[in-house]
Amino acid sequence: MTATSTQDTTKSGTSSVTVQSVASTITSVAVTCNPSTIGVSATSQCSASVQGTGSFSSAVTWSAGSGTINTSGLFMAPAKAGTATVTATSTQDTTKSGTAAVTMQLQTPQSKHVVLVMEENQSYDTVVGNASVWPNLINLMSNGALPTNYYANSHPSIGNYFMLTTGQLLTTDDNSTTEWDVDNLARRMLAAGVSFRVYAEGITQGYVGGNTGLYLIRHNPFAMLSDVASNPQVANETIWPFSQFATDLANESLPEFSYIVPDVDDDAHNGTPQQADTWLQTNVVVPLSNFSAFQSGGDGVLIVDFDEAADSDSTNGGGHVAPVLWGPNVKVGYTQTSAALYQHQSMLRTMMEALQLVNPPGAAAGAPDMSEFFVQK
Repeated sequence: MTATSTQDTTKSGTSSVTVQSVASTITSVAVTCNPSTIGVSATSQCSASVQGTGSFSSAVTWSAGSGTINTSGLFMAPAKAGTATVTATSTQDTTKSGTAAVTMQLQTPQSKHVVLVMEENQSYDTVVGNASVWPNLINLMSNGALPTNYYANSHPSIGNYFMLTTGQLLTTDDNSTTEWDVDNLARRMLAAGVSFRVYAEGITQGYVGGNTGLYLIRHNPFAMLSDVASNPQVANETIWPFSQFATDLANESLPEFSYIVPDVDDDAHNGTPQQADTWLQTNVVVPLSNFSAFQSGGDGVLIVDFDEAADSDSTNGGGHVAPVLWGPNVKVGYTQTSAALYQHQSMLRTMMEALQLVNPPGAAAGAPDMSEFFVQK
């Protein structure tokens, strides 16, 4: 470096300056993935933050223990549940890397057409494999899914119906007509604007009274929940005679949730199982199979559930029963492979997940959902 006098340019001086390079060092790599919990076959966007000293490169290479990840950090989950480790490695110093875990969970597909039909007092062994008695339901099983480790919650009936709608037993008195002001499925659907209707044999529109003819109020828990029973407008909009079901199907106006209550001759309570099987096929399964939501590409889910097993079986409270799930997004011919113990609270949680209703009430909050029975997309 030279400095020259401005007065006498013949006079100058020099000095040397030593320029030293600053070392470039990668110290760490941090990885985040959002969201960190996703469905199978879903995606999560991952990002990497490279830390270091000097002038360093922030570039990384991506890898994943399962699934795939592209150069932009977009992780694509495999079609199975589990946990994947995503790794970002510095391109400048390949000894420095960071990881993040992404959890893949089975999910219940969203549905705008969930239909629940309740049958009565039949044990698992009297239904499954008994094609001479339940030929149509057995055929529905072969085209749908069967939970093999599913148990009712109590004897007698009424507690099971409340578990399916509130996540609580509430009462075990079959003669009770108490009106309950508790968190429940109807309250959640009303708050979220999810349309629903009860289609019950033997009653008129808006009916929230007691037993009449072959209709039993204990088989219709919505008529004992304050959100419906104490609000005549809601009751008139949501409680319908069963004949309205055919009308709504014909008009393609089925609500997001349908609850079907056969009378005691048609639900295997007083009538024969063969009668219940024929009624179900003729009045529910065949009409639904002609409805667009239950055809290829549709989102319909039909659930045929049993309130309880025979009184002689009290395993897990209400005995071993055989619900059936059927629809375009239900696995065909699938029988349960997990070790999960399912009960009515699991069915409540699964129905709420399908309807996109969060934080299920009561025991449903901690119950295993039944997503294993659905096709994962």
